[in-house]
Amino acid sequence: MTRQLKYVEAIREAINLCMEVDPNVYVIGEGVPDPKGIFGTTTGLQQKYGAERVLDMPLSEDGMTGMAIGSALTGLRPILTHQRVDFALLSMNQIVNNAAKWHYMFGGQTCVPLVIRMAIGMGWGQGAQHSQSLQAWFAHVPGLKVVMPVTPYDAKGLLISSIEDDNPVIFLEHRWLHNTFGDVPEGIYRVPLGQGRIARRGKDITIAATSYMVLESLRAAETLSEVGIEADVVDIRTLKPFDSAMIAESVQRTGRLLAVDADWKTGSFAGEIITSMVEMVWGSFKCPPRRITLPDSPTPTSAALSRYYYPRAVHIVSAVCEMMQIPKERVSLPHETFGIPLDVPDSSFTGPF
Repeated sequence: MTRQLKYVEAIREAINLCMEVDPNVYVIGEGVPDPKGIFGTTTGLQQKYGAERVLDMPLSEDGMTGMAIGSALTGLRPILTHQRVDFALLSMNQIVNNAAKWHYMFGGQTCVPLVIRMAIGMGWGQGAQHSQSLQAWFAHVPGLKVVMPVTPYDAKGLLISSIEDDNPVIFLEHRWLHNTFGDVPEGIYRVPLGQGRIARRGKDITIAATSYMVLESLRAAETLSEVGIEADVVDIRTLKPFDSAMIAESVQRTGRLLAVDADWKTGSFAGEIITSMVEMVWGSFKCPPRRITLPDSPTPTSAALSRYYYPRAVHIVSAVCEMMQIPKERVSLPHETFGIPLDVPDSSFTGPF
């Protein structure tokens, strides 16, 4: 049976189902048992499973990540939750030098079945140290898997697959997605890691996007369709393993590529997308590929600066028009809505997606 759930509800349901069927699964993180429960994703879990399986943790990210790794090596399956990706920077030594390396260094004799959940993206004007998007960092490290679901359906299915995986998985949730909603089946189901998704079919240009930017890409595609441009929108879903074959097939059909990733331009995953496609299907390009990213500047705090910092559908539409040599005057460019909270894109942003 399928129901409509919010993204946060889909996350919580995935955790609950995995804890029901496997007593080795436990949850730990700063604020996990709090009344708000990490944006609502862990609410009620401690009441159901007790304080031995749903634990708060002290402000010692490096030490607690090491503890989670150690418990994973003994057969447990920890879900370590950071309220923001920025907090995980204090545990990069454990993530990169231990979690990602252990299986390789010991010849496959041991594994580290650890999921690290983190929130990314803008919200509430929290600025340079609380709203970064560092997915490219983690995707750069051999031994880590990196997951970025967009829809509630994928959030649940990919999280279950991540919890059951024997490798360390970085599970990134954009905070603008938490209150979106969509169809989610009951019970356990899995979305395989390493498979992208065609979010919209088109023949004129491939827009390959990550996380929340998939939704902006879909909105841009709707606008472009009004002037006869049909975009193929690819939801990458997992940065590592990376489904480059799906994007390559799309580019071979469309001949054009726009990579969209809300990460800084230099070293962004958008650059990896373009490089992979240049290597794989160079002869298919009708024009140079382009990317839309954050500018190479720390994340601003003020609403005034944020409006010019984060890429939106209007930027995607403008880039496609330039690539296809279509005057922008022909297109009714989507506009932002001002005067609303920074953690809500605009008044139309509800779902389902």
